[in-house]
Amino acid sequence: MFATGIENSVPTIDGGRTRVDEMESCGHYERWEEDFTLVHEMGIGYLRFGPPIHKTWLAPGKYDWEFSDLTFADLKRRNIVPIVDLCHFGVPDWIGNFQNPDFPEQFCIYARTFAERFPWIQLYTPVNEMFICATFSARYGWWNEQLSSDAAFVTALKHIVKANVLAMQAILKVRPDAIFIQSESSEYFHAESPAAIRPAEIFNSQRFLSLDLNYGRRVDSEMYEYLLDNGMTREEYHFFLGNRMKQHCIMGNDYYATNEHRVNSEGMTRASGEIFGYSEITRQYHDRYRLPVMHTETNLNQGPLGTESVDWLWKEWANLLRVRNDGVPVVGFTWYSLTDQVDWDTALRVKNGNVNPLGLYDLDRKIRPVGRAYKKLIEQWRDVLPTQSLCLTVPIVMPDEAADHHVRRQIERAQRIVEDESAAGEQEIG
Repeated sequence: MFATGIENSVPTIDGGRTRVDEMESCGHYERWEEDFTLVHEMGIGYLRFGPPIHKTWLAPGKYDWEFSDLTFADLKRRNIVPIVDLCHFGVPDWIGNFQNPDFPEQFCIYARTFAERFPWIQLYTPVNEMFICATFSARYGWWNEQLSSDAAFVTALKHIVKANVLAMQAILKVRPDAIFIQSESSEYFHAESPAAIRPAEIFNSQRFLSLDLNYGRRVDSEMYEYLLDNGMTREEYHFFLGNRMKQHCIMGNDYYATNEHRVNSEGMTRASGEIFGYSEITRQYHDRYRLPVMHTETNLNQGPLGTESVDWLWKEWANLLRVRNDGVPVVGFTWYSLTDQVDWDTALRVKNGNVNPLGLYDLDRKIRPVGRAYKKLIEQWRDVLPTQSLCLTVPIVMPDEAADHHVRRQIERAQRIVEDESAAGEQEIG
């Protein structure tokens, strides 16, 4: 699956008074048809895309589907497969922020309502980058609740991951063969000195918390104590253990040059740049979860030479092939995003209007060198991924196949599997 994405981050800043809407900043609301044409011309068959949550989900049970109806109908007409991103770093004003304990159940209803409205859609990322969302909102104090404590971080994390789990369950009730592609940051923390080894070890354990909870994997004893010490109850922890959704998932790993960190003796971190790289860190995540892998985000500034992003594309692609050749089932690659982005140079903490040259196209929709390189890469490699094995092909339904008889049978088989899983879970509880 060669993919790109439409950047749809919508966090709030300034104590919740200011909304940072990347679709608005990048001109997508006015130029969405042109953007979809560019996706098609690039030869990209998969698009990470979602409705703007704050403009769509107006109140409990109240929605504005106009933009979604237009855009998803156009994607279906073009036979581009959406990987639907329902929550990307922000929530509607009426929810408040990720400290709100009502968020998971309310989001579950929103996810099911979306799935019912668009039953032909199969691929979802219910909540994007759960670990980063909790970190930036409740540990660094940058977005949304803008808190900076372990207790706030754990609260945000448990609400975000629970929302993701409940949304997956809700979508499966509508589309039993749905596939969930986690887009999660893959991190590593390097100790600068012997005195920094201990804090680096803690960070390297915490980086797995979102996916451990999401996949129902028992955390290690130190992380269990950390969660309970900072507000998670035993009952909340056992919710995650008792609602394993791993069998419906592809592990999406996001990797940027900022994903590796140096840790000093006081536990402070700063970006280290690429040291291990995508292949080594992805192997660590795959060894832990044993799921098919998709590289769901990467990019780099075009740079003063004009070739930096092209070089980064080929480096990431070489890393992906290395992982694949080592036996990891790789199913896709993504350059994120289609167009340049705005204000990510300050992590969306302020609205400066700075254009970041990260896209396949600039904001005038003129192709960048990395866009030409990605188009060539797709032409050369599209028949090789995911695994050179028909036995390991992902059972994806293209939009133009949604009404076919064989799809109906696939959904019915998936429905029986979901029902068997539910029955087995009830027996285990009993």
